[in-house]
Amino acid sequence: MEFSTSRGTQTPAAARVAPNATQGAVSGGGRKNAGWKASPIWLRGALLVLLFAGTILVVSLLVLLYFGGVKEQNYVNKNQEQAVFLTNGQVYFGKVKTVNKEFIDLQQIYYLNVNQQVQPNQSNSANSNSNQSVSLVKLGCELHGPTDRMIVNRTQVTFWENLKSDGQVSKAIAQWAQQNPNGQNCAQSSSNSTSTGTTKP
Repeated sequence: MEFSTSRGTQTPAAARVAPNATQGAVSGGGRKNAGWKASPIWLRGALLVLLFAGTILVVSLLVLLYFGGVKEQNYVNKNQEQAVFLTNGQVYFGKVKTVNKEFIDLQQIYYLNVNQQVQPNQSNSANSNSNQSVSLVKLGCELHGPTDRMIVNRTQVTFWENLKSDGQVSKAIAQWAQQNPNGQNCAQSSSNSTSTGTTKP
């Protein structure tokens, strides 16, 4: 009977081990929290600053990769005129103010006009092309009365380029500006264009 009584009061091994394991787990977590709290304040501050700086650096790199690279706008020479070539063959000259993936903002606009004789000399067909004269026309006095600004869809643009100051178009634009210091006068159609020479085959 004594054997059964002591056997009945004997504590299982699993029951004896479980409290120790639970206590170890709790004490382990407590040691981790105590280690962070026990570290110097300057070390905790430095770690937080490094974490914040790393986050800012990663975000900056992602933004740079998405929006980065050399922008097309940087290639525009603001001191000179530009030529914008459209898919329909038309060319416009002026100042490109904005260029992006969606549109080109062109201002102070000019375009070329080809003047040809109505009745060219049929006997001398080889020289018929010499009767064509090209003139530079200032945009604004057309029938529909456009303003001196054009927003061109990029899908309609083949390419654009900066013009040299000593080119014929740039010289003609400078000459037009000199002859019209007060701007465009649509009442005098003869002053709206400046001859740039004749074309030859």
